[in-house]
Amino acid sequence: MEASSKSYDYIVVGAGSTGCTLAARLSEDPSAEVLLVEAGKRERDPLLSMPIAFPIVMGVKRYNWNYFGEEEPYADNRRIRQPRGKGLGGSSLINGMLYARGHARDYDEWRQLGLEGWSWQDVLPYFKRSENHWGEADEYHAKGGPLSVTKHIPDDQLFPRFIEAAEKQGYKTQADHHGPDQEGWGSPDISIHNGRRGSTSKRFLFPAMDRPNLTVISSAHATRIEIEDGRAVALHYRQGGPDGTDHRVAANREIILSGGTYNSPQLLMLSGIGPADELREHGIAVVHELPGVGRNLQDHPSVAMIWKAERKVTLNPDLRLDRIALAGLQWLLTGKGRLANMPVTANGFIKTRPDLERPDAQCLLQPTTIFARPWFPGIKKAADDVISMACVLLRAESRGWVKLRSADPFDAPRILNNVLKEEADKAFFRRLIPQIREIMATSPLAEVIKGELAPGPEVQSDDEIDAWLRQATNTALHPTSTCAMGTGPDAVCDARLRVHGIRGLRVADASVMPRIVGGNTNAAAIMIGEKAADLIRQDAEATSTKAAA
Repeated sequence: MEASSKSYDYIVVGAGSTGCTLAARLSEDPSAEVLLVEAGKRERDPLLSMPIAFPIVMGVKRYNWNYFGEEEPYADNRRIRQPRGKGLGGSSLINGMLYARGHARDYDEWRQLGLEGWSWQDVLPYFKRSENHWGEADEYHAKGGPLSVTKHIPDDQLFPRFIEAAEKQGYKTQADHHGPDQEGWGSPDISIHNGRRGSTSKRFLFPAMDRPNLTVISSAHATRIEIEDGRAVALHYRQGGPDGTDHRVAANREIILSGGTYNSPQLLMLSGIGPADELREHGIAVVHELPGVGRNLQDHPSVAMIWKAERKVTLNPDLRLDRIALAGLQWLLTGKGRLANMPVTANGFIKTRPDLERPDAQCLLQPTTIFARPWFPGIKKAADDVISMACVLLRAESRGWVKLRSADPFDAPRILNNVLKEEADKAFFRRLIPQIREIMATSPLAEVIKGELAPGPEVQSDDEIDAWLRQATNTALHPTSTCAMGTGPDAVCDARLRVHGIRGLRVADASVMPRIVGGNTNAAAIMIGEKAADLIRQDAEATSTKAAA
């Protein structure tokens, strides 16, 4: 039995990085009734707020959709884990909190693809609108926005040694990767507010929930968009799990999908919008054929290089149980200390070829690995003393897809990245790995390195590197582009985020990126939410003006 409730002007589906931002901004207009629908719920675990605990919370099933990809045909048929946040805040609830906008040229490229309004100069004001930056307000940064962008505090052992070694190898250093030049090594920017995770639910949504015109419904799993005469008119959702109660809410103006790169195309296809043959295969009536839905999946392939190191440059000294206990008390009382920081020390945007116009690699040096754990002498042994480098390809040529597993909205979508499919992607890592090895072998860093563990010193030739890549490559968990903006036959949305061929329906999340940006995608997803709010308001005003004329 389906229950009907009141209608809303705008229905936002998904309370993730974009959805929280968008719902908060739309509700700033007191005349607009806004509904935000989220399959997860409001989570209150203190660990979610503790920056250093993000590897732990990313593995907790209740905060996660717990997706796994299909067998990767170019990566030894491994299935790659694809965690996505579930709850108010979406993936900003569990991510690594690193703030990166990408390169200015990324957005100019979008404009050159025919997407008016998406050049760097067009989107920069929306990055600044959100921002409360650690530095002074200037051409690139702003103060006073809801999103605190703080500077990571580097350690005093590994970071200075690494920076000196990198400079000796001819690399630039950057105090600010978001100023006039992105290229170089430095400490990263992070989305942390007063020592606690700055999720979009905390920074955008929760302050807006006091507004009487904003309604948030959680534990509500969207099942389909109702289309009538070519227009999106209502959202159907089920509350209380697969055996729960079905509901229908009507949209007076628009429905905006912000379910993310996996769930937005899934909901479109469940609603009969997508590749016709695939919809029919699952018994779904074709409402509107749109072959690009779920196609063009892009992500950042990533591998971890690991070295044995002297304990003093690793995280292990801070993980001794008595020190963790004191640090936990400090964090609870003041929001400061080691637990208020990220387990990363240096971030680099670098080139693997000097002729490139922008960096093609992002590398993150960490004084630990994911296997680090608390320890205490005589009680529990510490993990090995190691440091690691996440080596990330920023603009892969390989493309994947998202498809339906079935017509059941509670079934996880099928995900295939096709990592390492294209030769250019493998060639990138063959260039990058020797570059990183050169830095690690340079004084004063070399003096605290005790040997390479991964890939290992025996891995040298192209064939040996390729074999290791097939075993080691995962993704940086930055999926984009499955509902891409564009003008061609595979485009899903236009430059105003409107779904081609369906009135009253938009997509606003990382899935609309025509090409992935060169950096962590959370900041860009928030920017898309900021811009979407303006586009929606502008179109509503234009419609009102036209009706009055």
